[in-house]
Amino acid sequence: MNLIINYLKDFFSRSGSYVFFATVIGRILSFIASWTALKLISNDDLGVVLFAYNIILFLIPISGFGLHQSLIRYGALAKENKDKNSIFLYVLKKGSVASLILIFLIIGISFFINFQFENTFLYIVILSFIILPSFFFEIIRAQFRLQHKNKLFAFTEFIHSIILLVSVFLSSYFFQEIGYAIALLITPFISSILFIKKLNIDFSSKIKLEVTNFGFWKYGFFASLSNVVTQLLFVIDILLIGYLLSNTEMITNYRYISLIPFSLLFLPRVFIATDFVSFTEKIYDKNHIIKYIKSYMTFFFFVSVIALLISWFFTDEILSILDKNFIQFSDTFLILMIGITGIYIFRGLFGNLLSSIGKAHINYYIATFGVLLNIASNYYLIPKYGIIGAAFTSAILMWITGILSAVIFYFLYKKLLFKKL
Repeated sequence: MNLIINYLKDFFSRSGSYVFFATVIGRILSFIASWTALKLISNDDLGVVLFAYNIILFLIPISGFGLHQSLIRYGALAKENKDKNSIFLYVLKKGSVASLILIFLIIGISFFINFQFENTFLYIVILSFIILPSFFFEIIRAQFRLQHKNKLFAFTEFIHSIILLVSVFLSSYFFQEIGYAIALLITPFISSILFIKKLNIDFSSKIKLEVTNFGFWKYGFFASLSNVVTQLLFVIDILLIGYLLSNTEMITNYRYISLIPFSLLFLPRVFIATDFVSFTEKIYDKNHIIKYIKSYMTFFFFVSVIALLISWFFTDEILSILDKNFIQFSDTFLILMIGITGIYIFRGLFGNLLSSIGKAHINYYIATFGVLLNIASNYYLIPKYGIIGAAFTSAILMWITGILSAVIFYFLYKKLLFKKL
């Protein structure tokens, strides 16, 4: 129990409570913004914008070719503030160019695609430019974490959500679907302008660091690519249910049944976002890292037990909040809840620890392995068991990839410490 108490004390001392509540409020405001757009724009027109936006959303993690990921890891390892600032300036300059290249690649490729929905190309052109301000916003947030300003980091989430809600309402009200697309574009841009002055960085500094080499780029690229593949891991079930069952009703059922379990994954992300810089700065301190691992796993073991008990005893009540018709799929819901505990206890922690020691490419390999295994398993299980087969595959993979991350980290960390001697 002392492990959990001390772990929570450390979390709160790093302004973790601010990050937690800002994340929760941000999700609520984002939901309201989506609901607002739904009420102000016709379903058909909004659907085209959302179709284009989901394509861009899938590619946003590789904005700047992932250099925002390199910033947070290498910046945490830098000893001097001037070095952290120099890394930020390097990432800002090179990442902006990389983001523009990515934007023009998207537009160029889209030009040759015959989309089934009218105006899809137009919205892809408009929304592709989100990549640049989103990159700015992410590196600003990363720099706040590196400066141990988690309150400001949390505040960026809150302000971004407020701006999104207001801009979606005004733009959608006056300009309908084109206004909604513009609101999505200007939100990260305005948010970046509001916060960039709070970084206190000398933008005229020209210190060149040896750390910004090929390994720096490789780390960021694979870290961001890992996020893309991980997103695919969650999306693949929906795609395969639609393809293998040819039943749109089952797609809807699985989408909403999985909504609550997958939404709960924000919790370990909040803790890791708060703690990543801290444990990366002390990654070579074996005792500190072991203590952190024990504390984290103990805390999330109890959180998992509580979540499973609530799910077990109140399954019908939880599903009826969405729709009483979903109660018949209670087994699918419980299987997914068991699955996310694998991410709670293992994957969320050890995936980030692998990134912390510079092995982001391992996360990419694990996620790719998970996607391939998901496809192979679902081709057998979905036709035979329906959506419960998809849930079973996902749950097993959440545990397998999590345990695999833990085992690989154990061996690589021992090797890292041995080299350090």
